[in-house]
Amino acid sequence: MTRDTSLRARLFDGFLLIALLAIAFLCLLPIWYTLAVSLSEKSAASAGRVWLWPVGFNFNSYEQIMNDGRFFHSFWISIQRVLLGASLTIAITTLMAYPLSRNTREFRLRNVFMWILVFTLLFNGGLIPWYMTVKTLGLYDTIWGLVLGGGVPVFNVILIVNYFRNLPKELDEAALVDGAGPWRMLGAIYVPLAVPVLATVTLFTIVYHWNEFFHGLVLTSGQDHYPLQTFIQQLVVVVDASNMTEDQYKRLNELSNQTLNAAKIFIAMLPVLVVYPLLQRFFIHGITLGSVKE
Repeated sequence: MTRDTSLRARLFDGFLLIALLAIAFLCLLPIWYTLAVSLSEKSAASAGRVWLWPVGFNFNSYEQIMNDGRFFHSFWISIQRVLLGASLTIAITTLMAYPLSRNTREFRLRNVFMWILVFTLLFNGGLIPWYMTVKTLGLYDTIWGLVLGGGVPVFNVILIVNYFRNLPKELDEAALVDGAGPWRMLGAIYVPLAVPVLATVTLFTIVYHWNEFFHGLVLTSGQDHYPLQTFIQQLVVVVDASNMTEDQYKRLNELSNQTLNAAKIFIAMLPVLVVYPLLQRFFIHGITLGSVKE
């Protein structure tokens, strides 16, 4: 493939580079600003004097968080939710997608189930019936309520279905000749070839379970059961000065809700910022092949 080296092409490439750098800067700016506020002193943060660099650099907010048991309890609940939610979602969506990727000769009711999925994608039963169902099943105030409360992500199922349908049909024929059944074909052929789309769905699921806060408000009775994002959404600093030492009281006076909350929000960002680069190389490939059906 030849590359256009004309002045017009180089100017266009330069414009694209500048535009991409500007977009990257705008994406990173809120993260950097949150970090700068979390490392600043109380007066500077309250007066709005912090922008791209901490003012009165200190680690007081992070030291306070290290002693906040409720924060780390919510952090642990979110980790459990992500691990259980991602595992169950990948298992369920893969097992649903494989039969739905077959044609009507192999799975006679395929179109019926596909229409049911599309209907649930467009309409839902409403918040109150959903809440009553979860509570009736005994999932209220449990980690399983947070994991199963979101149900099956239909968009992810359709993504995997289309990916499976784009794989060569000759794979099925070769597997059948070798005596492989549906389970063997799924485990030995389709799942290994679907790593890009499964990694994409895993990324979607991790981000959803980590960032979702509404289910924590509705399906739990208090802060002892809040996942991290619900805990952060409800941030209120309750101070009991009766049992404080002089050093603790002095340190508290150096903090503000703004710096402390910024530190908590920045720590909450870190897991997704760490996980995304590991799965990013699969992301574009999985989305592209899984979004278009031949």
